[in-house]
Amino acid sequence: MMIFDFMTQEEMDDLPDDDPQSAFTRFVEIARRRLAERIDRFSDDETGWHQRSEAQYGFMNVVIAAAKRFEIEPMASLSVPRATKFDSDIYREFRADLDHYLTQLLLSNSARAKRDSVLISPNLKTTIRTYVFNLRDLIEKNDDIDETKRHELLKHLSDFETALDKKRLNLLAVTVLAITLAGAPGALGASADIANKLLVSILRIVGEAKIQDDASRRLPSAAPPLAITGPRPEEEFGKRTVRSDMDDDIPF
Repeated sequence: MMIFDFMTQEEMDDLPDDDPQSAFTRFVEIARRRLAERIDRFSDDETGWHQRSEAQYGFMNVVIAAAKRFEIEPMASLSVPRATKFDSDIYREFRADLDHYLTQLLLSNSARAKRDSVLISPNLKTTIRTYVFNLRDLIEKNDDIDETKRHELLKHLSDFETALDKKRLNLLAVTVLAITLAGAPGALGASADIANKLLVSILRIVGEAKIQDDASRRLPSAAPPLAITGPRPEEEFGKRTVRSDMDDDIPF
């Protein structure tokens, strides 16, 4: 199996280009799902067994290639065994090592996501939605705004409301909203002062909520990222997935 058996070009284009760890995690998620879908269609006879082995080998190949592309260690340091040396034991160990790594990676991503987001109470969300409603009303009724700019501003408001609906509000959504509105005072005309006050009110609520959120979780201010380690301290990560041609000549 080759790369396009596991992922479409559109799915590859949609991978985040500014977050290698998230991109790799998403890549593995999609590839693993496609692998399972394909294996479910194989028969239980010898032909099906060979097809299953080929699919698993292809999965291992593209995952390690993706790890190299995104510079994800220690996965990027693994070597793909020769197809003639590949068997179920190698694949089973690779999957176990991959799951061990992804568990650490996903937990790390979760902690990072919390640092880059804020938990806002339902009452404060209602208040923010009121400010957003007023901003939308200003933009829709403002005759000084050309239609292209109006459409752009309304879209950013809609994107912000979508982010606000989630359990935690991503701070990037707040930043995009602030930059967009702050960069359009001329387009807003006489409504600029009112829009600025509404924006400042939103930023104040989010800022106060972030201070409280961080304090409640006691986040370290500058903690170094935890190193991702292999499942066996005494053994190099994935070491047993790589075999030498000399293995067959060793009688023990």
